[in-house]
Amino acid sequence: MSNLRISEVAALMGVSDDTVRRYIEQGRLTAIQLDSGRKGIEGRELAEFLLNNAEAPEPGTTVASSARNRMRGIVTRIVKDTVMAQVEMQAGPFLLVSLMSRDSVDELGLEVGSIAVASVKSTHVVVEVPES
Repeated sequence: MSNLRISEVAALMGVSDDTVRRYIEQGRLTAIQLDSGRKGIEGRELAEFLLNNAEAPEPGTTVASSARNRMRGIVTRIVKDTVMAQVEMQAGPFLLVSLMSRDSVDELGLEVGSIAVASVKSTHVVVEVPES
């Protein structure tokens, strides 16, 4: 289970550390004591919070795009069968879905609340685990 520092939570949500602290004060998120003695949030709780509070952004107008995009996010849902798996990630306001082998999910150690990086190219979404 991933436990995240407030600064990590803020970066994943695209908000300031103070906003995360306000969410804790308001009871929208529950703080835990990390091994370092600092406050943090359980990854599973953050994943649930983001999933329940996600709002689709307006598409807006783009002036440029890249063939490859890397988005850091948190795993919000995993559905496995005997061979394949569906992994859903929330990266800021964006929900990303990747279909991959069950073995890949197991080898990456992915679970709800895991931090991961989605690399998007054309029709493929590759999920990577960042260094701690």
